[in-house]
Amino acid sequence: MAIDIPQRSIVLDTETTGFKTSEGHRLVEIGCLELHNLIPTGKEFHVYTNPERDMPDGAFKVHGLSIEFLSDKPLFKQVADDFLAFCGDDVLVIHNAPFDMGFLNFELQKAGKPKLKQTTANGGVIDTLTVARKRYPTGPNSLDALCRRFGIDNSNRTLHGALLDSELLAEVYMELMGGRQINLMGDETGAAGGSNDAYRAVKQMVRPTKLKSLLTADEVAAHKKFIEDEIGADALWNQS
Repeated sequence: MAIDIPQRSIVLDTETTGFKTSEGHRLVEIGCLELHNLIPTGKEFHVYTNPERDMPDGAFKVHGLSIEFLSDKPLFKQVADDFLAFCGDDVLVIHNAPFDMGFLNFELQKAGKPKLKQTTANGGVIDTLTVARKRYPTGPNSLDALCRRFGIDNSNRTLHGALLDSELLAEVYMELMGGRQINLMGDETGAAGGSNDAYRAVKQMVRPTKLKSLLTADEVAAHKKFIEDEIGADALWNQS
């Protein structure tokens, strides 16, 4: 499965009151961060929302967000425009995307806003769980498991949190795309050191203008003479 690495992407995670919107569950937190060529830009979108319902004990044990804490937070419809503006039409990176997309589009529809245009079918959503399952079919492929696999510090993740999980997912996503394994020759290797030709390398950044040399004219001349004397006039250094 070849995956193009988008120039701008949004790593996204949510927290909810439960598993299914059909059972009346709602969003309570959205955390997003912006990547440019896999690198975090520092731009984030993070908000808690009032779900207008109670918080089941099971959900509270996962994320620790109580109704008392959420009661004075904005309703989703009050932050929907800001959320849509932050995401734009760029690629969303989500772990177990159907879950988060289902809740987000439910809330957007309920707020009278357009649903997210991004889908896994058109490449507008990269589901890192699907990517991980294809790469590591024997698993496990939870976010915590992938952090352990890639040596990513998730010691602060005592509870789930949308923004923290997005930050961890951004690091996992980089590893899944081979972002830390691209060598100076532009080859790609997997996290375990093997071939990873299923993933396209990030284009190397090239300076628009070369840095000014710190060598003096005398030093350049002395080096050239040394090369010619010791190696010869056809040395590799003189062919650039």
